[in-house]
This record gives sequence, structure tokens and C-alpha cells, in this order.
Amino acid sequence: MARLAGVELPKNKRMDIALTYIHGIGRSSAIKILDQAKVDPARKTDDLSADEQVRIRQAIDAGTQVEGDLRRTVQQSIKRLMDIGCYRGIRHRKNLPVRGQRTHTNARTRKGPRKIVAGKKVAPPRG
Repeated sequence: MARLAGVELPKNKRMDIALTYIHGIGRSSAIKILDQAKVDPARKTDDLSADEQVRIRQAIDAGTQVEGDLRRTVQQSIKRLMDIGCYRGIRHRKNLPVRGQRTHTNARTRKGPRKIVAGKKVAPPRG
């Protein structure tokens, strides 16, 4: 089983798909990496030689920020936005949607489960 960038790649998958299991590598960047490493994208992970693994590892290290470094960079960017107090930083701080989505309805993933307010329930009609 191949291990690249601290991630165990799944067995018996095409290399262009298997590389997407690494945080920071999508389909298009996986294909570019395989082109640089001169490895066939249709090749299965089980069939990789040690030399091919080294070439892929070098291609990833050369031009792509992945896994821990990428996560750290993203967290630092969010922290910077929160520190300077810009609109996006405030939205991050309040755990609300950051990119302009509506919050009157929806946004439950970001806001969490509904908070029940006492006395808010509508009384049934009398008569």
C-alpha cells in the first residue's frame, strides 16, 4: 500500500482518484502531479513501483501545499480575519455563514440545531 504525504492511499484504485484522498489535492491537481512524475493515471495504487512512489512524492513536495501545512495556513488566514475584525472574521467568530448565504431560514449546518425559545409557539386557533 502506498503512503504519500502522511496518508495511506486506498488499495486497488486508479492513481488519479487515489491522490484525491490527500487533503489539498483534487482531480485536476492529481492529474498534473502524475504528469510531472511521468506515471500513468490509470495505474492502480497496488502496481506502483518504489521509484514511481518517490517521483510522485517529489512532485507533490515541489509544487503543492498539502495536509498539515495547508490546514495550518487556512487556520492562520481565518485567525487573521478574526483579529482584524473584518466582516468575514466576525462571521467566522459567530459561526455564521461567511459567503453571503441567507440565514433567516436554512444555514442549520453552520448555526447548529435550533434553539427553542419559550413562548414562541403559535397557539392553535380557537373556535
